[in-house]
Amino acid sequence: MTRYVTRFGSLEHHEKGGVEVIADDPKNYVFSNIFEVASVSRPYEKVAVGKNMEYVLEAIRAEGTSEWRVAAHDEFALVMDGEVEIRFLELADPSVVPPGKQGSVALAGPPAGRKMGVVRARRGHMTLLPAGAAYQFHAERPGVILLQTIGGDDTRYRWGEICQTM
Repeated sequence: MTRYVTRFGSLEHHEKGGVEVIADDPKNYVFSNIFEVASVSRPYEKVAVGKNMEYVLEAIRAEGTSEWRVAAHDEFALVMDGEVEIRFLELADPSVVPPGKQGSVALAGPPAGRKMGVVRARRGHMTLLPAGAAYQFHAERPGVILLQTIGGDDTRYRWGEICQTM
């Protein structure tokens, strides 16, 4: 009987993995390891690791404090490694993000508004980042966030660097 072992990856301990293609071109598939992508990314850089129409999954290296961001649509942050504090603020001026703008928008400095609260998320915790609410990530030690969003101006597409081609 075959025995399988589940190993959870992390920023410090991960394996590349791969896709075994039987009778097709590997370029028709995407396979990337979010921990590998985050290990070579700048803090809070948004690197697409999956895409379905306009929706993307972005691997984000959480380290230190991010800029404040806001989106015209809901986003979901899933902490895959480490512990991340997510700070929320109701904007005094919601027009800083144009209606229908895709992806999140970086705000120039701390925005004016009312504090909404803080979430302290660890591996496996998912947090809703509600449409129109400003948010800021903070991590004492490096970690990884998988962000479900709509691709925007700050989404980095690096398929040639992160995808298996053979």
